[in-house]
Amino acid sequence: MKFPKISVALILLIVVGSFFGTLLYSVDPYELNPEAILLPPSLEHLFGTDRLGRDLFARVLEGGKISLTIGMLSATIASLTGLIVGVSAGFFKDKTDKAIVVMIDLFLTFPTFFLLLALISYINASMWVIIIVISITGWMGMARMIRSESFAISNAPYIKILKIAKVSNFKIILKYFTPILAPIFFISFTFGISGAILAESGLSFLGIGINPPQISWGTILSEGKEVIDIAWWVSFFPGLFIFCITYSLINISDFLQAKTDQKEKQID
Repeated sequence: MKFPKISVALILLIVVGSFFGTLLYSVDPYELNPEAILLPPSLEHLFGTDRLGRDLFARVLEGGKISLTIGMLSATIASLTGLIVGVSAGFFKDKTDKAIVVMIDLFLTFPTFFLLLALISYINASMWVIIIVISITGWMGMARMIRSESFAISNAPYIKILKIAKVSNFKIILKYFTPILAPIFFISFTFGISGAILAESGLSFLGIGINPPQISWGTILSEGKEVIDIAWWVSFFPGLFIFCITYSLINISDFLQAKTDQKEKQID
């Protein structure tokens, strides 16, 4: 499988544009203009304007900061949590593994998005609250994969010899588990970013995510649904950015998975 150059370039373009685009495009995303309400895309307004006359391109760039931050931080926290839990289950086994399996199954009993809705409905949503909530509901898949692989590693003869030699558990995990588990971690991490962005967008679209005046791609989508019949561009462009990020991350995950499978075949 070829390296996904276009996907990587697209992600870099969106990330750099969202965090540094305002240096080149200095239009205020919050500025109201009653004389420019729902204007279609043009040279003056690249993505058109919304129902309050605000420049949509500036708002999509600004919204990308929150959406991407939520995606990256949520995926980082959830992936690290899943890694720690999964390694603990596979390495220590017995009672530790049983307790962790029960905890994972308990979380998986509830559909993730409905669990998100339940948690958010009792908390005043903000960027940090959404990051924590998505992290709480997103670590189980990583933990199950890491647990399965950790079992295989911990049963290897050289790991048993290290345990008999009383090498510290921390050193064994860091030196021998981490390199083998790294590909699984990064595959899950890339999926986690796209999943977190979609989760935030879904919550904001339903009106229980990011609250104004903060902007995310989900909030712009939510605003656009009321005028979609007469102003398609308000919903189209934030949706396009979400699609591009998600599709690119999936391509990168597929590439990492293919490389991992290729290495495993070479070892066999």
